[in-house]
Amino acid sequence: MSSGSQPNAHDADGLEAAVDQAVAACGGDMRSTIRALIVANDYLESEVSELMKAVSHAYVRGRFQTYSG
Repeated sequence: MSSGSQPNAHDADGLEAAVDQAVAACGGDMRSTIRALIVANDYLESEVSELMKAVSHAYVRGRFQTYSG
């Protein structure tokens, strides 16, 4: 694994803080935390899908130019 893909201590601290916040937001209940994260992930996946469709349609209509370097 390259050193660029290894999380540094600052990133790990931020991740741990985010985990603590998520668990605290769900009253310390791990199942509720996991459920909330799954729901949030499903929502974000559907948003990405909709955005990909919109970009694809705009590209087909010639609204985006390809990079020719």
